[in-house]
Amino acid sequence: MTSQLDVENLDAGYDDQQVLNQVSFSLQPGEIGCMLGPSGCGKTTVLRSIAGFEAAWRGRILIDNREVSNSEFSLPPERRNIGMVFQDFALFPHLKVEDNVRFGLQRLGRQEQQARVQEMLAIVGMPAYAQAYPHQLSGGQQQRVALARAMAPSPAILLLDEPFSNMDVELREQLAREVRSILKLENNTAVLVTHDQNEAFAMADQICVMNEGSIMQQGSGYDLYHRPLNRFVADFIGQGVIIPATVESTTTVKTDLGRIQGKNRIDASPGSMVDVLIRPDDVVHDDASGESAIVVEKAFRGADFLYFLRMDSGIEVMCLAPSHHNHKINERIGIRLNVDHLVTFSRT
Repeated sequence: MTSQLDVENLDAGYDDQQVLNQVSFSLQPGEIGCMLGPSGCGKTTVLRSIAGFEAAWRGRILIDNREVSNSEFSLPPERRNIGMVFQDFALFPHLKVEDNVRFGLQRLGRQEQQARVQEMLAIVGMPAYAQAYPHQLSGGQQQRVALARAMAPSPAILLLDEPFSNMDVELREQLAREVRSILKLENNTAVLVTHDQNEAFAMADQICVMNEGSIMQQGSGYDLYHRPLNRFVADFIGQGVIIPATVESTTTVKTDLGRIQGKNRIDASPGSMVDVLIRPDDVVHDDASGESAIVVEKAFRGADFLYFLRMDSGIEVMCLAPSHHNHKINERIGIRLNVDHLVTFSRT
C-alpha cells in the first residue's frame, strides 16, 4: 500500500539553530499519527515542516507519493492539499458556523458547497448550530467547527496542533476519542501534535515519542508503554520505577520482588546486573503473598488507588489497586509481581 505521508531523514530548524535530526516516519491512508513529547522537543517543527511553513534542511517530505519538500525545493503551503486545526481554532468571529465551514470550498458550486457544509456539520454533530457565531459556542463546539472546516475540502493530510490544550483536563480525552471517530468516519490521514500522552493514546494509531529533535520510538500506545526501547520512553510514557536485578538466564532476572521471566532475550550475561522497569500494574496487592511493603504515599483516583510502597530492602515501587483496597499510610500490605513484559536496561 502506498503511504499517504512520508517524512524521510528530515533535518530542519530556525536561522542557524537545528531543531530536527533525521526524523523519519510514514502514515498509510486513513491512519492517525501523533508527535508526542515534552515542550521544545521539535514536534511542532515537524508539523510546520509538513505544512510547508518551514523548509527542510536535509531529507524530504512526500504527500500522496508527491515530493513537496527537500533541501532545494519547498512547495507552498496552499498547494500541499493540507488541512489544519490550530490550537486556538482560528475561527472567523464575524462568520456564522456554516460560513466558517464553507470557507475552503470556493472551488465548488453553490449547491455543492451547501451540501458539503451540511454533511460536515452532521458528521461533527453541529447541524443545529449552522446559524450561530463562534462566540456563542462552547470550547468543545468551536473545536468541532474548526475540525469540520479543516476536513470540508477533503485534504490529503489533516494536521492538528495541540487542538485540545485549551480544554478542561477532563474533556481532553473525551474530545480526542470523538475526533478520532470523526476522522475514521471520513478516512482522513492525520498528524496530531501533543504533550499529553492520554490524548495520544485516545486518538492515534501510531505515536512518535520525540526528544531533543529526534524520534526515540515509534509504535502503538501499547508498545510504548509495555515495550519501551530506552529509558527516556520508559520514563516519559506512563508511570513506573526502575529497580536493580541480577540476570539468571537469557529470559529471567531476580529482583527483591522475586523472579521475573519474559519472552524477550536479555542482552546481558548471567550473574551481571541490569535495571528492570516495573509499572504500577505489574505490582498486585495480595495479602496472601510472602512479600510485603510499607505504604509511603497513596493517591485516590476514583476506581483505584495508586500506592507508593517501600520494601524492607529500601526499594520503592508503585502499585495500582482497586479503590476498595483502602490502606493507611505506614500500613504493611502484601504484594506480588504479575509482569507480562520484562523490560531491562543496562546499568547506568
